[in-house]
Amino acid sequence: MGRHRLAHPEGSRDLEPVGLRTHRIAVIGAPIEVGTSELGAVMGPAALRTAGLVRVLRDLGHAVEDLGDAVPDGPAEGRGLPAVAAWTRALARQVEAALGDGHLPLVAGGDHSLSLGTVEGAMRHCAVSGRRLFVLWLDAHADFNTPETSPSGNLHGMPLAALCGEPGFADLFPDPGRVPLDPAQIHLFGLRSIDAGERALVGARRVGVTDMREIDEFGVVAPLRRILERVAATDGHLHVSFDVDFLDPGIAPGVGTTVPGGATFREAHLIMEMLHDSGLVRSLDVVELNPFLDERGRSARVLVELVASLFGRRILDRPAPAAAVPSGSDRA
Repeated sequence: MGRHRLAHPEGSRDLEPVGLRTHRIAVIGAPIEVGTSELGAVMGPAALRTAGLVRVLRDLGHAVEDLGDAVPDGPAEGRGLPAVAAWTRALARQVEAALGDGHLPLVAGGDHSLSLGTVEGAMRHCAVSGRRLFVLWLDAHADFNTPETSPSGNLHGMPLAALCGEPGFADLFPDPGRVPLDPAQIHLFGLRSIDAGERALVGARRVGVTDMREIDEFGVVAPLRRILERVAATDGHLHVSFDVDFLDPGIAPGVGTTVPGGATFREAHLIMEMLHDSGLVRSLDVVELNPFLDERGRSARVLVELVASLFGRRILDRPAPAAAVPSGSDRA
């Protein structure tokens, strides 16, 4: 039963969870497209639900509560900072509340500007719980542009820069005493498209990067294991932000910013299984699904399959890898 075949959730019931780590999962829809000029991402949450997201997680034995779609906190019409800020406030509050209630929030989107709210909510929770937040950004793009460096002006290409306190986002976060996210606690994984201005910022801020060149040379296991060892060493909170364009567009075409040469179906499944084995993922967002650009729901079904792997679906049970055990390493 090869992983290279594209399986639908309906056709994967033979992949039984063995030794599954169960979670209380809160599914939150984020029908947001105010951060992009490409229409259609607003339909992403509905497409993921239609593809069986909630049912598949429940079939795996998880307690899943679908909280419906988030509603922006204030006017959110048009593009730009005011609209994105309204969504950021709402999603941050909902993610923080879900974590505080002992749930693992799974936010289904929606363009990548939604991660401003999801990561902010996880940061607030970590400030209370005393855990160190790490962000694994599975994406073709760095999303570290600022209004000054961005060629397009689209805010879905800026969330990490905003979260890290770069200039140009003064109206995005209302708390004047807010502590920005430490760029050293971010790791970009699968990078293969970066603008000149953000390349300079990513280097200057010492953001961790595993680009597709490194993956082509060494595979996904060694670099991901180093990241997980670093998180495990401090019992950190790992937030995973999974952009559809992390995958090769031949596998998942339903995204507005396709970049050839992305992760294969098998590589992506291996990453998800390693993340599950680590036991470190405590919040997740799945972003940039655009059903209007998809082929008969293909990308949505792929994403549901991959989320299922992250939450324990597998063919055979395997011993936990070394990454699940703190090693004392502080390098990503």
